[in-house]
Amino acid sequence: MANPYLAGAASRCPNCGEGPLFQGFLTVIPRCDACGYDLAKADSGDGPAVFIILIVGFVITFGALFTEFTVHPPIWINLLIWIPGALILSLGLLRPFKGLMLAAQFSNQASEARHDD
Repeated sequence: MANPYLAGAASRCPNCGEGPLFQGFLTVIPRCDACGYDLAKADSGDGPAVFIILIVGFVITFGALFTEFTVHPPIWINLLIWIPGALILSLGLLRPFKGLMLAAQFSNQASEARHDD
């Protein structure tokens, strides 16, 4: 059995580690192609976005302040470096973090709340 956290970070099914976890950029596949595991109810919510905001905010803010106080570049250089850096870092971390959050749900056997009438 595959490690669900490593499989999720690699955008693979947390159950088998073989099948893809996403169709498209962030849409979770309804059922694993390899093992048939039902991923239709998997929902990471806003968890990945919160972690990414904190991590990217720290890295970009630290980098921008360090650059400003040591090199003193013009403002347009700061904008040219740090805005695309924040965008690239955010988009690069989004898929692995969503996969990790879904893997955490899988490994903790979390399920959606039921509201049966």
